[in-house]
Amino acid sequence: MTSKVPTSIITGFLGVGKTTTILNLLKNKPENENWAVLVNEFGEIGIDGALMTDQGALIKEVPGGCMCCTADVPMSVGINALLRQKPDRLIIEPTGLGHPKQVVATLTSEQYEKYVELKATIALVDPRNLSIQKYTSNQNFNDQLDSADVVIGNKVDLCHSSDVDAFERWVAVQKPAKIFTQLVTNGDLPLEILDIERVQGSASSHIEHHHHQHASLEPQFELPPGQPFIRRENKGQGYFSCGWLFGAEYEFDFDALFSMLSALTAERVKAVINTDQGCYAFNVAGGIVSVNQMGLTGFESRIEVIDSQPLPWDQLEQVLVELAGEN
Repeated sequence: MTSKVPTSIITGFLGVGKTTTILNLLKNKPENENWAVLVNEFGEIGIDGALMTDQGALIKEVPGGCMCCTADVPMSVGINALLRQKPDRLIIEPTGLGHPKQVVATLTSEQYEKYVELKATIALVDPRNLSIQKYTSNQNFNDQLDSADVVIGNKVDLCHSSDVDAFERWVAVQKPAKIFTQLVTNGDLPLEILDIERVQGSASSHIEHHHHQHASLEPQFELPPGQPFIRRENKGQGYFSCGWLFGAEYEFDFDALFSMLSALTAERVKAVINTDQGCYAFNVAGGIVSVNQMGLTGFESRIEVIDSQPLPWDQLEQVLVELAGEN
């Protein structure tokens, strides 16, 4: 490689809209540029990579916890695989329960100093969460905001004026001051934000190993012959996840699936599902279900559920099996 790859970390807590933001950036990228995205997910079943597969970007997933666990091996494996393909830009999306400081420490290490030009760390925050103790008392929530050079208040269309005021008050008291802040809707960021320079030394290189289980190196699992699905669970940082991967031969009832997701009380749900109406991405955050059609065929359906307490996974699994019909 003859030049360093501009690299941006886009972080933020669960449900803040990181994936939507990255999808928007990918849709607006220059046509002659080849971008790469490293996606880290708390759940064991990779979802975000599937959401980005039809955006023309190079995608690598690190599922099953924070990718900076196990002496940085999973993260380094993913970064190296993408850098070997010589992208024009690299975007890294850590899990919503991860520590961006650790990712920064790896990217600024001697291992990558010749290959990566790390730009400003971007943190997304839902302004409504700045007034909710559940979030403001969470160490990861605070770490993500503290270590960011740029903070974006997302989902402003869902906010009350008091939430906007809370965001502006928060910005005003930050020391050191953030380089750039903005309120946006649907993660609609200008591409120029990716070129904001990082404040040297703004993020700590201190790495802690206490937050949750180690990540696995590969996101994919093999479905044994005759087995319709597999299930994987994870836990850490006071959260629990359960995910399912269904064979491509199974087709879900769209209307029944939407109704089930609308009634589900989990804090976070992501899914890419083959339905009787086509392949769709389902996103549940704050009790709101959003749906987007995907240009995928012959795809293995996958769903990931995250909550602050274990849910009746067996019961949910039975519902999913009932909704799945073989083609």
